[in-house]
Amino acid sequence: MVAVERYKLVGMLLAYGIAGHHAGLANGNEGGERNALFERLKGVCLPPLKDDWRREIALPEQVNPPKLIPHKDRGMFQFAFFARMLFSCLVDADYLDTEAFYDRIALPGQPNHRSASRALETPSLHALRERLDTYLSGFAADSDVNRVRADILAHTRQAAEHAPGLFSLTVPTGGGKTLASLAFALDHAIKYGLRRVVFVIPFTSIVEQNAAVFRSAFGDLGEAAVLEHHSAFVAAPLARSDAERYQAREKLRLAMENWDAPIIVTTAVQFFESLFAARPSQCRKLHNIAGSVVILDEAQTLPLKLLRPAVAAIDELARNYRSSIVLCTATQPALNAPDFRGGFDKEQVRELAPNPPELFCKLDRVRVRHVGTLDDDALTAQLRDLHQVLCIVNNRRHARALYQALADQPGARHLTTLMCAKHRSQVLAEVRVRLKAGEPCRLVSTSLIEAGVDISLPTVYRAEAGLDSVAQAAGRCNRNGERAAELSEVRVFAPANSDWAPPQELRQFAQAAQEVMRQPQFRGDPLSPSAIEAYFRLLYWQKGDKELDAANLLGLCAGSRIDSLPMETLAAKFRMIDTVQMPVIVPFDDDARQSIEGLRHAEKSGGLARKLQPYLVQLPRNGFDALRNAGAVQPVAPERWGEQFMELVNMDIYSREFGIWWDTPSFMETANTIF
Repeated sequence: MVAVERYKLVGMLLAYGIAGHHAGLANGNEGGERNALFERLKGVCLPPLKDDWRREIALPEQVNPPKLIPHKDRGMFQFAFFARMLFSCLVDADYLDTEAFYDRIALPGQPNHRSASRALETPSLHALRERLDTYLSGFAADSDVNRVRADILAHTRQAAEHAPGLFSLTVPTGGGKTLASLAFALDHAIKYGLRRVVFVIPFTSIVEQNAAVFRSAFGDLGEAAVLEHHSAFVAAPLARSDAERYQAREKLRLAMENWDAPIIVTTAVQFFESLFAARPSQCRKLHNIAGSVVILDEAQTLPLKLLRPAVAAIDELARNYRSSIVLCTATQPALNAPDFRGGFDKEQVRELAPNPPELFCKLDRVRVRHVGTLDDDALTAQLRDLHQVLCIVNNRRHARALYQALADQPGARHLTTLMCAKHRSQVLAEVRVRLKAGEPCRLVSTSLIEAGVDISLPTVYRAEAGLDSVAQAAGRCNRNGERAAELSEVRVFAPANSDWAPPQELRQFAQAAQEVMRQPQFRGDPLSPSAIEAYFRLLYWQKGDKELDAANLLGLCAGSRIDSLPMETLAAKFRMIDTVQMPVIVPFDDDARQSIEGLRHAEKSGGLARKLQPYLVQLPRNGFDALRNAGAVQPVAPERWGEQFMELVNMDIYSREFGIWWDTPSFMETANTIF
């Protein structure tokens, strides 16, 4: 109330955070789980305010309104974004103060002590760049493909001189964009005094993979420099009466939540849902995104139903929060205005790669053609006839059925996300050995293999999907230019069995891809930048503006006022994943079993949780509940961790060929729609 009375417009924006710094941000005038802000301002749910605070706090006479660079269509969205950033600053300060309080209790007489969660000093960006330069110096431009990768790296680093803002890095799959984007980010951040680099990646498995690459590149500084943040484990609450372990858990949680590290590697779900969040724990890190370089890896994977609000958030970070955003992908989504409503001005987004159309010609390693409709008998017959081949399909049940039909063949292997990452790594290692030795290899996989897996086969079959997925599949074919492009085929097919059809939304992607592939100008090269742009334009046109903001988040903001911002509603409606996934630990080998046993006795879970990440399988909620009710999944040390760590105790349903699988109708139906 004091803030609103004294500071008017700015005071109202401050009031959202002040009123919500414990329970979370509320709507301005419409109640939800929390009382609306106007109810709090009227004193409906607050005790009368006494004047004692005036003796402890000296408030400034005036607070100037924010000098935001306006967007003509998004004024209220910008104010809501700013209110959330203010909230982030308040929450972080409050948590840090709480942390300092616990430190004083734990170590009286040592007021300057920093808690265990802040004890390790992180390396500077300058030091990390030195380590990266040393690492990159070990790469040799000893082939045509490696020479192109070296050119991309050099050109991208030169572009780091550009002023902060919006960038794109359009590089064909296998062109080395991961390390090129990291080098750009460090050079650019150092040049302009930005504070950290945030890598936003669509899949948890690739978060772990890229984080490992970065740690390796930074050598002895890697462990202290790189922070992974995703939702592999869901923390269960501890009772406050268990003071010692409660404080230890809180310190670990606080260290994770404010992203106070030079290199953050996180998921798109974590990043974007936080930008629209209302809970203090989710919002705490937001002000640390300001003044950062944000690399959006595989930018084309943003869900269409939230595309317009996600683009608005990206634009706002670059427009008003001194962040540089890099849209990094082989299949650049067509997000430029006016074709995309609310999109970027073409001159806003600067390309970092050297002449993408020419790059795609230089890295032209495959031929793509549609081979029509194939039933499983015809498909498996063709796969049997090939010495080395990869087949990628749209759901787990189809992958399992195809593998079973090929299991008697030499080199038959199967990949699915129902296997833990450690298991998948072993399968891929076996596949690479066979490929290098020229031995037979017939690999059947779900689309997980398209997410940055470094593997190269002469022929790839791809069930109909979006053109971006076809391009990712093509990245597993002749990846390093080992053979002529004419001898390296990506064969797109339509499954004859309706059970193997993708969900309705993904069918639209496939239909748009087929329409583009039929156009004469793209028939010879359906993966060119111009073909990809045509594909995304068609997809967005088919969806329409409303479907690209299905929850009408931008409309809700546009129809509000400063005192009625829909803060809680935005958080509730911005959900990138509709189906909740539950992590289950698989005791796959001795290391996993040892770490699980360690959890039964450990006082802190952080290090063990990290060791166990390669042994997780994410299950849909209904499948998880079925296993939980059957006793096949049980909590590890529930008296210590609650249900934070769930272990697969019935290894009879974990197969070396299929991962977790049980033949119940509810699970089979779910597996039919999950990749």
